[in-house]
Amino acid sequence: MIVRLLALIALFSAVLAPFALAQPGDRGSEAEALEEALRQRTIAQQRASQFERQAENAQSRAERAAADEAAAAAQVQAAEADLTAAQSRIRLIEELRAGQRARLAERQGTIIGLTAALQTMARRPPALALVHQGSISDLVHIRSLFSTTLPIVRERTASLRAEVVRGSNLRLQADRAVALLGQQQENLEARRVQLAALERGSRQQAEQLERSAMFEGDRVMALGEDARDIRTLMSELDRQAEIREDLITLPGPRLRPAQPGEASAPTQRTARNASNRRPPYRLPVMGEVVEGLGEVSEAGIRSRGLTIATQPGAQVIAPTAGRVSYAGDFRGFGQIVIIDHSGGWTTLITDLASVSVQVGQLVQQGAPIGRTGGDRPTVTVELRRGGEPVDISSLVSRG
Repeated sequence: MIVRLLALIALFSAVLAPFALAQPGDRGSEAEALEEALRQRTIAQQRASQFERQAENAQSRAERAAADEAAAAAQVQAAEADLTAAQSRIRLIEELRAGQRARLAERQGTIIGLTAALQTMARRPPALALVHQGSISDLVHIRSLFSTTLPIVRERTASLRAEVVRGSNLRLQADRAVALLGQQQENLEARRVQLAALERGSRQQAEQLERSAMFEGDRVMALGEDARDIRTLMSELDRQAEIREDLITLPGPRLRPAQPGEASAPTQRTARNASNRRPPYRLPVMGEVVEGLGEVSEAGIRSRGLTIATQPGAQVIAPTAGRVSYAGDFRGFGQIVIIDHSGGWTTLITDLASVSVQVGQLVQQGAPIGRTGGDRPTVTVELRRGGEPVDISSLVSRG
């Protein structure tokens, strides 16, 4: 028994030595996801404040309504980022708890063995020591060994006790994170209800002007049905946008000169070319970029934009200001929105579940344009300049 006890003490000390230095492993992708979600939340909140200031300073009811909608959409996206952060926080805590359980399990057998041996020695009657030869000297030796070893054991078990306390704290953090997740879900739903009310009000006001846009909308939808693919559709819409801009730049009627021969030569209008001016740009949804420009998908298709994984029912906004040239269903791409930013710049957003804009509608950056689906949705955004795809990452505003 004494030999076994001494062996257990030695083993216990050896096992606890590395335990005192053991630290939680690399937090990995979940910590990065949490940090990114918090960053996106901050950006969305800043945008909401900016749009609220615009609404306060608006000169017309239409400007105020547009700014209010954009502010509400930014608040929805901030709530979505909060929800993503809460989910990442829960997963991160569970990873930490799993690592802690594994570390404790590695040492559980040795700890149990030492505890049992100590309990056995503690229950041994003192009189029994007088019966066995050498027991008195053994007990003296054990007492001397304990007086030397126990301080070391206490020191090395301090990290073990701290780990147990840490486990209790992690359990409390997990409970709080779950409660916070519920609060974030309620907040997100409230923000969505607020935005829906604003959108209903805007639609009622737009109905008075809708008749003039009905013909254009019907014509564009027919164009979408006839187009062989989405590239053909975008090329035709680009051509129509070019014609529209050319018509806008035509010189107006000239006044008759006071004296013959004083007529000025007509001004030369410049042909529409792709503008070098880069539009201020931001991603249309909150989430994680899962596919970049030029990457080849599992189906062997080369990406012409960015694909973003986002929350179910996520709010989709206009990446920058422009005119909606297409809004509706397109085969194989769900609901899509195409926005003409003038100067040869065009945005295509695909895989939406619903759209909230109409053909011909002018939208400002951050205006709500639709929502995603409900089952692990992704949204693809493509920016074209003069008909060619552009790397969005170099244009996206980080703040």
